[in-house]
Amino acid sequence: MLAINGLVAGYGSLTVLRDLSLSIPDGAKLGVFGHNGAGKTTFLRCLIGAHRRSAGTISWNGEALPEGDVPATVSKGIAFVPQGHNVFPTLSVEQNLTIAGLPFGSDFLPEVFKLFPVLDERRSQRAGSMSGGEQQMLALGMALMTQPKWLLLDEPSTGLAPVIVRNVMDRLRDVNARFGTGLIVVEQNVPATLKLVDRAIIIKSGGIVFDGASAELSANSDLWAWF
Repeated sequence: MLAINGLVAGYGSLTVLRDLSLSIPDGAKLGVFGHNGAGKTTFLRCLIGAHRRSAGTISWNGEALPEGDVPATVSKGIAFVPQGHNVFPTLSVEQNLTIAGLPFGSDFLPEVFKLFPVLDERRSQRAGSMSGGEQQMLALGMALMTQPKWLLLDEPSTGLAPVIVRNVMDRLRDVNARFGTGLIVVEQNVPATLKLVDRAIIIKSGGIVFDGASAELSANSDLWAWF
């Protein structure tokens, strides 16, 4: 269980998250929605330990997660894929994956290639020469090389064509089904993400204004009123 209790965070005098509390069972698929500036990315950055919180606690299975120490959080089984194509552009696909998995070994490399056959086909290609969708898959593969129990994703569909978005969402579904990896997905593409996740929250003005089944949110005829 990933437990967030009374989370408060911001930037200087600006408070972005206000007393946010949430419990997420292991292996869950959670979509996080809200307008720009609502605090979605700050929420993820607090979970991974990249942003210091002003108040509140974050724990996983009763153990407090380290604050301000991303490598320590990753070593505990939580991985983060930031927005954009976060790859080493001058290195090959295989080199990118190998570097990402250095602290954990290369045993998981065949699994990544099974999930993303295009990466296997392009393993010797320079990452920066691939398409945006392929680079996004590589970034996901790099995160998976840490063999996480939780995968945090910030806008994974940004700049991708609809057919590529469907492919990325399908692969995330496979990751959850095959390895039991929990997913926390921040997205502006609400319809596509609601097809992936089981539960959804909407953050507005730093707090949670909706928390329920994705099917419930999808069936809401006044969906955009939440934003």
